[in-house]
Amino acid sequence: MLSERRLQVLRAIVQDYVGTEEPVGSKALTERHNLGVSPATVRNDMAALEDEGFIAQPHTSAGRIPTDKGYRLFVDKLAGVKPMTPPERRAIQNFLDGAVDLDDVVARTVRLLAQLTRQVAVVQYPSLTRSTVRHVELLSLAPARVMLVLITDTGRVEQRMIDCPVPFGEASLADLRARLNSKVAGRRFTDVPRLVEDLPEAFDIEDRGTVSTVLSTLLETLVEENEERLMIGGTANLTRFGHDFPLTIRPVLEALEEQVVLLKLLGEAGDSGMTVRIGHENAYEGLNSTSVVSVGYGSGGEAVAKLGVVGPTRMDYPGTMGAVRAVARYVGQILAES
Repeated sequence: MLSERRLQVLRAIVQDYVGTEEPVGSKALTERHNLGVSPATVRNDMAALEDEGFIAQPHTSAGRIPTDKGYRLFVDKLAGVKPMTPPERRAIQNFLDGAVDLDDVVARTVRLLAQLTRQVAVVQYPSLTRSTVRHVELLSLAPARVMLVLITDTGRVEQRMIDCPVPFGEASLADLRARLNSKVAGRRFTDVPRLVEDLPEAFDIEDRGTVSTVLSTLLETLVEENEERLMIGGTANLTRFGHDFPLTIRPVLEALEEQVVLLKLLGEAGDSGMTVRIGHENAYEGLNSTSVVSVGYGSGGEAVAKLGVVGPTRMDYPGTMGAVRAVARYVGQILAES
């Protein structure tokens, strides 16, 4: 275990390096921070931190920079989550409150996160499998053609066209709509197949084929992996950090184009806690020079999706974690009120 003083030295190194972009020397640390010890003592502490892999010397200069291990200790032990100021919170709320639908919520969230953190923002669409049914609408488009509209508790809307085996009257359609909503409204998607399996038997024999077709389409909509959608923004922010990527920024950009990679980086949607993956903790090699800060969002106490940012390991972790958490909280409130 590191002594409290060496933890203070590590905190100071991380803060100075993130702020100045320059390797940090012992003289600068004693001048900028009230460490209460001599530069010689600080040099000894830095040597110990280097021996244990928390800092490293990038070249022949006297300065040191944090390693992935150093950032990890900083995030876990030393960095509090920086709270947003009241004006910042009002700005977040006002910007997100103007959204007109779920797509707009996601688009605004991506823009806002990218602006607040000056990193690359990634927002996953709410997962259908973790959603509940708000309403199912059935609209007659022709005697044997119906449009099914599924509305979720997160405001997501899915539409499907259905060609019925035989014409289906308005009265039968209204009856199916009412029976269907009485069974599934407010219920989890995973419960729906069990709740509707006996529904065709409630209808006349000549209508059962159409009812079964409608139900099949509904169930297909529920299980389709539409939750594997996300939106990304602020990629241009990476150009500000060219020197943070030792060889080239190209592997990072290529990784950001891979949706599967980004979904894995964000983590399981049901995990609502804050996750910080630093450098080589990211399994994808192209992102070994980046950190990912993500958190779950949703209405109520359960996360329905994740959002977060990707940036260089030389990141303002307290500020980034605070912004990500605050935005997730407001998005969750919007979904709960939608």
